Amino acid sequence: MANIRKKQKRRVVKAVLKCPFNNDPSKIDYKDVSTIKKYITTRGRIKPTEQTGVSARCQRKLTLSIKRARYIGLIPFTQYV
Repeated sequence: MANIRKKQKRRVVKAVLKCPFNNDPSKIDYKDVSTIKKYITTRGRIKPTEQTGVSARCQRKLTLSIKRARYIGLIPFTQYV
């Protein structure tokens, strides 16, 4: 019989990103537009945690502050492309 090789499964290793807020959601403020804009796409959507590396607790606070800034009018809901 011929040599039959088993295909080895390749492991996919995800890079672990460190939270830029150091797991301290009190640093996130809706009035700080320059930091909030980093976490919004050009279409106005909120970037997911996998792209930004923000922890789950900070992501919830970040989402809330983005929505507050939108309602007040500091950030537009959509940006024209």
